[in-house]
Amino acid sequence: MTSNREIHLASRPQGWPTADNFRLVETEVPTPGPGQIVVRNQFMSVDPYMRGRMNDVKSYVPPFALDEPLDGGAVGEVVAGGADGISVGDTVLHGLGWREYALLDGRSARRVDPDVGPVSAYLSVLGMTGLTAYAGLLDVAAMRPGETVFVSGAAGAVGSMVGQIAKLRGAGRVVGSAGSPAKVARLTELGFDAAFDYHDGPVRDALKAAAPDGVDVYFDNVGGEHLEAAIGAMNLHGRAAICGMIAQYNSAEPPAAPRNLALVIGKRLTLRGFLVGDHGDLREQFVTEVAGWLREGRLSYDETIVDGLDNAPDAFLGLLRGENLGKMLVRL
Repeated sequence: MTSNREIHLASRPQGWPTADNFRLVETEVPTPGPGQIVVRNQFMSVDPYMRGRMNDVKSYVPPFALDEPLDGGAVGEVVAGGADGISVGDTVLHGLGWREYALLDGRSARRVDPDVGPVSAYLSVLGMTGLTAYAGLLDVAAMRPGETVFVSGAAGAVGSMVGQIAKLRGAGRVVGSAGSPAKVARLTELGFDAAFDYHDGPVRDALKAAAPDGVDVYFDNVGGEHLEAAIGAMNLHGRAAICGMIAQYNSAEPPAAPRNLALVIGKRLTLRGFLVGDHGDLREQFVTEVAGWLREGRLSYDETIVDGLDNAPDAFLGLLRGENLGKMLVRL
């Protein structure tokens, strides 16, 4: 091990990020100290929340630092060092992506079993993505059997899991929105009862046609017009789990919608934002149930894989443009 490559944040974007906001930097492979491990990353995740961390603003997680490597979910093989319960040769999940070799405290890595499934699954269906869908739908929104569920951004990594879990847990009707005819077709294959392309017309009209009896649970990945349409369609005592608002991540202007927030009062709606990190207590239950569905062939997941660390910025930009089906990953 003689060289390492990292992706650094070269500048903060104004509006939509560009390739110029990133820099590929060559460094030395780190040397572990006591209790530390060096991981050769095999896959790294790019996620919508990373766009917010590129801004120098106060948020629930610190912003990325300029001229330093970005970070995010990654999985790889331990190649040096050691810690309690972790040895060279183990496969671990950790939070230092955007680099080929990561140096970290062994306590911040979690050993995973590569024999259970592809290691990339620990960044998607068996990882943060899957737990986000599971916790948001079942705990935050408290979906009950027989209810109608609407999922925005439903062909993405989280949304596609939400819709399938809703069906497996007894939802009466599941509706999804997506950004292309191919993605709409994929949602039908995954068991959604109805799906629509939000480019085809007002979301409000498409949702009314797809859920004529209203919506009980809304899982929001998009915000903006989608959230406004969902508020209008929600039944009394409806619940919305607010996971993300990708529609406004790159906007330099305040969002125009939702303009109907007053309906929250009369309908007695609950709109609740959440972070997956608050639901670690569900991890064991989540892994047990989802792994069972996978073994039984009752749950499917999609991955869009881009090869090479140098292409990680393009993968991230493609994610923001909606070019992924399911989880967007970079293979290193």
